[in-house]
This record gives sequence, structure tokens and C-alpha cells, in this order.
Amino acid sequence: MPDQEPRAPGAASQRRLVLLAVGALGVSCVMTQLVLMRELLCALTGNELVLGVVLGNWLLLMGVGAWLGRRSDRQRDPAGNFLWMQILIAVVPVAQVFAVRVLRNQIFARGAAVGVSATVVASFVVLVPYCLVAGFLLALACAIDAKGGDGQASAGRVYIADSLGSILGGALFSLILAWVLNSFVALASVGFLNLALAGLLAWRWGRRRIVGAAIAGAACLALVAFVLNTDAATTRLQHPGEEILFRGNSPYGQIVVTRAGEQINFFQNGAPVVSTHNTAEVEEAAEYAMAQRPDARRVLLIGGGVAGTAKELLKYRAEVTCVELDPLFLELGRRFLPQNLADPRIAVVNTDGRRFVQRSRGLFDVIIVDLADPTTAQLNRFHTAEFLAEAKQALTAKGVLALAVGRYENFVSPELGRVLATAHKTLQGVFANVVMLPGGRVFFLASDGPLGMDIAGQLERAGIRTRFVNRHYLDAMLTPDREADLRRAAAQDAAVNRDFSPVLYFQCLRLWASQFNPRFGAAEAVLALALGIYVARLRGTAVTVFASGFAASSLEVVLLLGFQALCGSLYYQLGIIVTVFMAGLAAGAAWASGLKSKAPKLLAGTSMGIAALGLLLPPVLGLLSRAPAFGGTALTVQVAIAGLTFALAVPVGAQFPLATRIEFNGTNASVSRLYTADFMGAFLGALLASTLLIPLIGVSGVCLLAAALNALAGGALILRKAVT
Repeated sequence: MPDQEPRAPGAASQRRLVLLAVGALGVSCVMTQLVLMRELLCALTGNELVLGVVLGNWLLLMGVGAWLGRRSDRQRDPAGNFLWMQILIAVVPVAQVFAVRVLRNQIFARGAAVGVSATVVASFVVLVPYCLVAGFLLALACAIDAKGGDGQASAGRVYIADSLGSILGGALFSLILAWVLNSFVALASVGFLNLALAGLLAWRWGRRRIVGAAIAGAACLALVAFVLNTDAATTRLQHPGEEILFRGNSPYGQIVVTRAGEQINFFQNGAPVVSTHNTAEVEEAAEYAMAQRPDARRVLLIGGGVAGTAKELLKYRAEVTCVELDPLFLELGRRFLPQNLADPRIAVVNTDGRRFVQRSRGLFDVIIVDLADPTTAQLNRFHTAEFLAEAKQALTAKGVLALAVGRYENFVSPELGRVLATAHKTLQGVFANVVMLPGGRVFFLASDGPLGMDIAGQLERAGIRTRFVNRHYLDAMLTPDREADLRRAAAQDAAVNRDFSPVLYFQCLRLWASQFNPRFGAAEAVLALALGIYVARLRGTAVTVFASGFAASSLEVVLLLGFQALCGSLYYQLGIIVTVFMAGLAAGAAWASGLKSKAPKLLAGTSMGIAALGLLLPPVLGLLSRAPAFGGTALTVQVAIAGLTFALAVPVGAQFPLATRIEFNGTNASVSRLYTADFMGAFLGALLASTLLIPLIGVSGVCLLAAALNALAGGALILRKAVT
């Protein structure tokens, strides 16, 4: 039966229902973004570069969707289109997660790393259906809300509703859903919310066919998420030929434990982190350091406990303190590999390794950092000059610090050479003596006491029995020509790796990317040209909104990096910080929406406020980094960064409704243009800051760039007003 003619509810009632639906869209956007970031990170076995690419593509496509909605007020049936798109928004995310899990091993070789170009293309394709529709919906909601009301204020109302929904979505994800629900159930839950509102609106407007579609969509979501147990089925597809022993989420990532024959494997965020029978890696992590101080009484191990390094250290009669961050990872280690942690001589501490080191003074004879290469900001904080100074204070007078960076297989590439040079120079700036050992990985030993290269002799004199790291193995690995290669690499000029200038992180990303022969191809050239033309054609208040979008993303990346460097893992807290940011956007938009005059002056003032905050961030973060020395706690730093995040978001949120009051010309094209400028600025800020600018020019340089852009935009507004 065809749909009935839509009823004509009052304009105010219609606006309230549409704004409620926009709030549900905000919940969906945040939840979908965070879940897809997780899923793509796991599927692409990537690092934070993947997160930067995904966020950049998300913002770019949202901007394109908003641009496509520039003429949405001219549609014959905008209300009906809005409802159909809201139904699409509800069901598409579940399909996207399903596609990511099922198609990953069909498109890319199982277990193989995925290069930068492939990551960009894959994430772009995955995000297209959701982001284009979501961006279009925002513009369409403005067109519907503007009918029968204050058109200038409609964009502000939609912006506030979207921000409030994002606050709710971020809070739900951080406090509840990320802990207890898998991706399918979490997305189905928010899908039910959008379908319920779409059905309610359709019922009020007499759209019976759309009501039926909403009910059918809800039934499909329930079937996929609750009846078929799709999460378990797709996890098995990701690990063919292996028995799934465990799958679940911790506050720090997705963990899967599998069994293949007699081998047990732990995967965290898609990357293999522990495998049984990796005896050589375990022995190298322990023996190289302990050979320097075989009589050590107290040893600190950061990471590696579940893998078996702590158990290996017991050969030296030392008291071993093993620090692991993830409580679920520890629990699974005790369940599936109990022999590696069961000995009472191993004291297991569940906390952040760096925070533990900061609280220690002169306690340990040896500190071993048994972690992966610093291809993430989380891992980089264990390789900075600041951490090394903290570790030195935790060591005894002639204690030894050991860590590993990079893998050397008889050839030092230019990218590996830069990694080794930076790591070596950073260590040399803190310790008197530094030794490099070309094992399976490149091991660095640092101390203010003596260090020796006769590893085999020391192990033999101490009576340590090993399976792999013995004289025959060491004679093959620690040859004069291999050692000379490392010394030549370390001799080149290099920068020091610091918390807020993470050059080693950037160099490790370049080393990782170099294996894929990345090239700047035709697609990248076309995208760069299109963006250049778009930026060059920006005019009026769109320039100001673009600059604030750039600052919002780039400075939020700075704050996230600051949080990660100073407080530890960001995985769980990411949702909280995003929620605080969205709360600031909503507060700023609500304040600006209530203003009826002086919009140009206030818009210029908010630009100057963003510029001032950009200039203040580097010294404030510097003060926070010294908080432990003055008795400050991790909670103090967390609250301070949350406050800075809110302070940044308030003027950014105020700009959109202010710009709308200035630019609105009676059509939806002006609103769409501002939404597009906001998303495009945010896209460039997120992508460039996370992948290029922070590693190259540091936190201070990024803050200065964001401040300069907003100061210029605000100054141009003031000058234009003075001229006119």
C-alpha cells in the first residue's frame, strides 16, 4: 500500500523531533568512528599511523557529504529522504565491521603487513557509505529545521544537537560499551536508537512504508548481533586453521588468544605479541643485559612477562619485578601460559611501566624494556630522553638499562640507520656508556658503569645454560663486520628523541613504511590538487571556520599525545577525551547561538582565543611533564589535560553558529559550505599533525602553526570589518 500523505505537524514539534534524530546521529557517529578505528587497526595490523589515516579519511568524507548536501533544501521530499538516510545510518556500521573482518584475508595476504597506500585506500572504501550519508544528513537536517523558523539559527541548533549526541556516544563507549560489548552488539545497540527515532518520525508523518523499513532493519540488526553470534564467527575467519581460545576487549585493546598445534599465540589489536616457542627472542631479551651484571639482585622487567622473559631471568637468582599494563593480558597469560608467571620470585605489578619507574629511586641493578619498536606514541614514551633520565634514577650507581629497536639482517638501510642513530644519541645524552649488539633485534645496553662485549664468556663464567644464545650463536651474530655496520649508522647526525618531539616514532614509521616502497602516485596528486584548489577558493568566514577546524584537530592530537606521554596508554581514555571535547563544542555553540548581534566581532575574538591557547599549550605541557617532581599525581595531569581540551573546544564550537549568522543567505548552500570548511580543516589538521608535522617540527611547531592560522583568520575578519 503506498504511503499516506505526510501529516503536517507543527513546525516547532517537527524541529524538536528532527533535532532529536540529529542527536541520535551524533551518538552513532562517535560510536561508529571509535569502533571502526579499532577494527581497522586490528585488520590492518597497523599502528597510530592507521588511526591518523582513518580519522583523516573520516573527516574528508564527512566534508564531501556535507558539500553534497548544499542543495538539500531544494529536494521534493527532504523529510522522507532524511528518514531513509537515518535508517541507512543505523544498519551500515554493522555491515562495515562484517566487511572489514571477512574481506581482510581475501584482499591481503594473511599475516602480512599492509602498506600506507593500501591502508589509505582500504579505509577510504570502508568509510565511504557511512560518512557520505552522515555528512549529507547534517546539511539536510539544517534545511528541514530552517523551514518555518529562524534560518540563521538552524545550523547552530543542529550543531548543538549533534554535539550533545556525540557526548552521549563517547560517554557510553568509554564507560560501558567498550568494556562489555563486542563491536557488533555495540553498533547494533546504537542502531536500534536511530531506527526507533526514524520509526517514530515516520509514524508521526504518516510514512507507513518507512515504519516498516525501520522494523525490518531492527530485526536484521538483532539477527546479526544477538542470534547468529557474528562476532565469534568473523573472529574464526580472521584466524583460519587456529582454535580460538579467547576473544575480548580490555581497556587497552582487543585481545585474541589462539592455538595452532602446540603453539599458543596472543594477538593484541591484530598484531601478534606473544607466541610460545620463541625461545631465542626471550633469551636475547634477558641474557644480553644480565651478562653485564650476572650478580644483579634486583631486576625490573617492563613487558615480556607473559612471553617468558621473567622466567628466564630467574636463572640469575635475582628478584624480578615484572610490570605489565593490561590486567586482562596478565589474566590470560596466567590462564594459558601459567608457567611463565607462576614462580613466587616473580613480583607482578599491574600498572604503567613508566609511572612505576618514576616512583622508583636507586632500586634496580638492571632494567629491561622488553617492548616492540616505538611505532606508536605509547611505545615511544619508553625511548625518550625523559624516560631514560627517569630510568637512570631508578637504577643503582652502575646499573644497566637494556632495550631493543629495529632488526638488522646484514644490511643497514638508510631508514634503519636513522632509527639507530637517534636511539644511540638519545641514550648517549643520559648514560656515560652505550653498547649496541646486532642480535635478532638491535639491542642497546646503557650504563654509567662498565659494559663489555664478551657476552658468551660472561654467561659461561656465570654458569647460565641457554638453548640458543650460546657461544656458537653469538659468534655468528656479534661479528666485527656486523658491529662495524651499527657503529657507522650510529655515527651519523641525529636528533634526540623527546616526549614532545617524538622523532624516533616518526623514523620507525618511515622504516615500517619503507618495506612497501611507498610512492606519491596519481591518486595522491589528484587529491592534493583538489585540496589545494579548495583551500585557495575559500572566502569570507569559511576561512575562519577552516582555520578553527585545523586547530581543533591538530591541537587535539597534541593534547592526546601529551596525555599519552604523561599518563600512559590512551586506548581506554580516548573516548573520555573525545567526550570532553564534544562537551566543549556543545557549550561554545550553545553560548554563541543565543547571541543576536556582534557576530563578526565575536567570531574574530574566538579565532584570537584559539590562537592564544595554541601559544600557551607548549609551556603548559612542559609544566605538566614536571608535575611528578613537585608532588603532582597522574590524576592531576589528567584533569589538567581534560580542562585544556574543554578550553580549546569552547571557542571552536562557538565559531560555527557565529559564522552561520554572518553567511546565511536564505539557502542551505551557505550552511553546507561552512560544514565542508569545518570538516576539511579538521581533516588536514588530523592527518598532517599525526603523521608528519609533530614528528618533523614537534609539538611547539604544530601549536605555533595552528595559532598563526587562526590569528591570520581573525585578523582578516577585523581588517575586513574596518575596511567595510
